Amino acid sequence: MLKIKKGDTVKVIAGKDNGKQGKVVSVDLKTRKVIVEGVNMVTRHTKPSQANPNGGIVRKEAPIDGSNVMLVYKGKPTRVGFGMKDGKKVRIAKATGEVID
Repeated sequence: MLKIKKGDTVKVIAGKDNGKQGKVVSVDLKTRKVIVEGVNMVTRHTKPSQANPNGGIVRKEAPIDGSNVMLVYKGKPTRVGFGMKDGKKVRIAKATGEVID
């Protein structure tokens, strides 16, 4: 169970991109990894294909561990907890106590 969802804005708290912020593009619950827009960029050498007829060097985002990112809510990084509201399980920002979604 990860407390981060696709579309969340997160801040990197560890690693080479420490301090950068970005939007979550995808989440892999099995490996607990997230891909964040503009963070952990890697270079891939690709062969020519129908999608990319010339091939060449492509820069793209690589997965980063979910424990190395922190949710940003209303401009501030915050820890995330869970609670019940109207019989539904919701995420709660620990810094303010407000319901996130």
